[in-house]
Amino acid sequence: MSMQLPERYALAHTPTPIEKLARLSQLFEGPELYLKRDDLTGMGKTGNKVRKLEFLVAEALREGAQLLITCGGLQSNHARATALTAAKVGLKSHLVLRDSAGSDTDGNLFIDRLVGAEVTSITPQEFEQVDDIMHRLAEDYAKQGVKAYVIPEGGSVALGALGYVVAMEEVSRQMKTLHLEFDHIISAVGSGGTLAGMLLGKSAYGLKAQIHGVNVCDDAPYFQERVSNIIREAKRKYGFELNLPKKDINIIDGYVGKGYGLNRQEEIELIKLVARTEGIILDPVYTVKAMFGLKDQIRKGRFTKSEKVLFWHTGGIFGLFPKRGLFF
Repeated sequence: MSMQLPERYALAHTPTPIEKLARLSQLFEGPELYLKRDDLTGMGKTGNKVRKLEFLVAEALREGAQLLITCGGLQSNHARATALTAAKVGLKSHLVLRDSAGSDTDGNLFIDRLVGAEVTSITPQEFEQVDDIMHRLAEDYAKQGVKAYVIPEGGSVALGALGYVVAMEEVSRQMKTLHLEFDHIISAVGSGGTLAGMLLGKSAYGLKAQIHGVNVCDDAPYFQERVSNIIREAKRKYGFELNLPKKDINIIDGYVGKGYGLNRQEEIELIKLVARTEGIILDPVYTVKAMFGLKDQIRKGRFTKSEKVLFWHTGGIFGLFPKRGLFF
């Protein structure tokens, strides 16, 4: 069975550039570091989530949806990108956010409100049943004559992961243009869809680079299972031929730190360092933890000076603003 991708709705500004991080490479005393700038996929829709939404929103529109429902944490990049995308294509949005009750309207939440998203606040305990909550919301809307389309957390299902299959084809073309061959590609992992898409894309387009995910929550076994499930679904629905045992899904564990969305001072200092060394802004939830992991693994000898490493910047700049008090 050959790979067949459904139509998508163009939202991201692509191809996003690849930049060499010459000064950071020197500072880390390791491999040649490059950056894939998916923080430049758009202004409000900045980040990796918009690539997934291209496929998800296309399906929502085909099905005649009038409203998008999705979920995430208080400062969810995915929820913000979904709310902006809904406004862009003429739909309403309803976000189910964890821990948002009584919180300041800042960062991503400010953008959510700005574009008119309806927000439902739930507790961390309730969030364990968030899929059920979203589907009950969709049923309530149906009773009002409004057709809703539910997008799971992070857009991390097989359809959303196709955004990163396409992204890997994009990287393949860029490598040829730039006369580069990467030994490793590294990305933060928070819900598994981006990493699953990268692995599917690597297989589909014959990339040689090893793909690594640095988990920002949970642990390696959790994401090996989750990514494996997304890959299995993509094989069944879209004809991919990747056979990848769970144990061969590379998760660089040990850099969750204080927990999802929480920061140690070392991470804050690394955000400052990268900003002042390369003029690149990392976010506090995803990219700084992945960069912290990369820096530490270079120190431990996992990546050597003879190699070329592409670090995938998945965006998230708005998440910095609610944490401004940690910086100065």
